[in-house]
Amino acid sequence: MDRLTYYLFRFFLLLFSLIPFWALYLFSDVVFLIIFYLIGYRKKVVMSNLMNSFPEKSAKEIHKIALAFYRHLADVLVESIKGYAIKGEELVDRYRFVNPGLLDEFTRQGRDILCVAGHYGNWEWGGVASTKQLKQKPVAFYKPLSNKRIDAYMQKSRVQGQAVLASITRTAETFLTCWGKPVLYFMIADQSPSTTRLAFWVTFLNQDTATLHGPEKYARLHDIPVVFARVKKIKRGYYEITFELLETHPATSPRGFITKRFMEMLESEIINQPAYYLWSHRRWKLKKQ
Repeated sequence: MDRLTYYLFRFFLLLFSLIPFWALYLFSDVVFLIIFYLIGYRKKVVMSNLMNSFPEKSAKEIHKIALAFYRHLADVLVESIKGYAIKGEELVDRYRFVNPGLLDEFTRQGRDILCVAGHYGNWEWGGVASTKQLKQKPVAFYKPLSNKRIDAYMQKSRVQGQAVLASITRTAETFLTCWGKPVLYFMIADQSPSTTRLAFWVTFLNQDTATLHGPEKYARLHDIPVVFARVKKIKRGYYEITFELLETHPATSPRGFITKRFMEMLESEIINQPAYYLWSHRRWKLKKQ
């Protein structure tokens, strides 16, 4: 079964590689109609998350944000598949890093950098796009797929020999690895923890929110400066990423400061353009005791 799934996966990748972007978004429009009107993909989760996050908004405003979110989600789905066939050079204009000089200063000091971001905008293109625009070696953490063939192909095609996909099960080892040059670690850090035991609680979008402790833990342990990647969707298929300094010397920062500041920066990003956050994620499934 895994073999069949792998070949179907490769077939669709080939198909998407031949489709130009203008046609890709026509297909995205069809996907939107299916997931919103026909299937109603996680509508209850989306509406609940939006209403709890924006209690001041009317039902009409919430519905408008939800509609825009599903349109964007359809775009991200097709862009993610298209991403397997795109070379870094092709993404320079579509996924542009605005101020890489902020990172270069740390690189001149010989220091690695930890970049934190949320499931906002397009979080799939960053690894490939960074290889042609940034001086640092990109190391992105991900959750390995159960299908080993697809997982191996994803690692090979996504990194294109220049970046590294590191399993979240080997996070500690990854930070101890000598990569031969200053590294830019990418961590998508807004997921809900699997347990409340090690969670750090913050107020995020008007709700008590359990957060992951990993980024802060490794930043403090290795004194790696932390930056936040703020994403702006310009239009369909075009994004701008601006790095913002979060903490220069994490080893001396108070416990919880990095996590809290990251969530504050992410919150401001979401409030500015709420439709581009991943509202279908069960972000608040853990409740504070």
